[in-house]
Amino acid sequence: MIHLFINALAASAGGGLTYVRNIVPLLSDRKDVQGTILLSANLREELNRASNVRFLSVDAPAGTAQRFWFEQSKLPGLIRESGSNVLLSVGNFALWHSPVPQILLSRNALYTSKDFEWDLQRRGDFRLWLDNVVKTAAAGVSIRRADVTVAPSHSFADELRNWTGVTVETVHHGFNRDLFLSDSKSLPREIEERLATAHGDLRLLFVSHYNYYRNFETLLRAIPLLKELVAPKKVRFFLTCQLRSEANPGSYGAGDAAALVKQLGIAHDVVELGSIPYRSLHLLYRRCDIYATAAYAESFAHPLIEAMSTGVPIVASDIAVHREICGEAALYFDRFSPKSFANTVHRLCGSPELMNRLILAGQARSRDFSWNDHLDKILAIADRLVVRQNRITV
Repeated sequence: MIHLFINALAASAGGGLTYVRNIVPLLSDRKDVQGTILLSANLREELNRASNVRFLSVDAPAGTAQRFWFEQSKLPGLIRESGSNVLLSVGNFALWHSPVPQILLSRNALYTSKDFEWDLQRRGDFRLWLDNVVKTAAAGVSIRRADVTVAPSHSFADELRNWTGVTVETVHHGFNRDLFLSDSKSLPREIEERLATAHGDLRLLFVSHYNYYRNFETLLRAIPLLKELVAPKKVRFFLTCQLRSEANPGSYGAGDAAALVKQLGIAHDVVELGSIPYRSLHLLYRRCDIYATAAYAESFAHPLIEAMSTGVPIVASDIAVHREICGEAALYFDRFSPKSFANTVHRLCGSPELMNRLILAGQARSRDFSWNDHLDKILAIADRLVVRQNRITV
């Protein structure tokens, strides 16, 4: 039997949280595997106990460097004590001296993104640039140290392969449609009131906390152009974050984006909703007309599948990952062109037939992603590693 040790200490926001929240319950339902999950104390409170899953919650250091050192020094002993025979590292960095075969999930596209490097230099954020240089070096070593590296999309796997020269396998992340759409309760009253003020407007939605690589500024610069194109109809651009640095995870400064909103005179058009509970998120998607993203670096992009599942047409930046995930269920635009975005949205608004085609294609495409399938493939890789290890030790 496979005993899988999952190092999820790095799961604190975004895709890492999504991964753990979906995989651990599925693992608990399996009879052919045992699991030991190392995670933060806060995340442990969200997950239910199961007979075949043991949780190890620790107060690990918050900083990346400190956590990396903690993992390298403490994790081998915890793995040996657990009796696990495969390690699954979900935080982009491998255990450099793992006592058991190791699967590394690599899902941070910033380490291979020239656009991100250029963006940091353009913004003059050299502290974050240096931080990314160090993490990129560690991520490259990690890929070479792992027995198998897995990427969540073919596009990103190709990037990692070209970067390191190491074979990288693709296992798409999943989506639990029934769970995502299950909660029928209303959105918080304050959110409902803010949505109600946009009745009859063109409602755009972008689901993300603020960071640089999601390229908020291109969308913001497009709002005045779009307002001219769709006049007299008004435009409302809903964000699930606030453009304040202290209101977002990570080290990204949101001050320039907030200043841009004022400079463009679009404060009334940009609605900063703040974080929305995941169980209520589908209700927000359904209250909007178009899902928009101008991200220039992604390894998977879960919100695209969420939007497709709720019947919201997508206008996305023209990058390989977006085309892989959405296919014919989205329209694409030049990632750094506000004019291209505005024209693409205008084209979609002017064609009910095109909008309906995207909605139908998106609903069908969203069904192609399954967390059960993802877990099956990860466990198949783990089984392969155990068999290989047994042959070596015999």
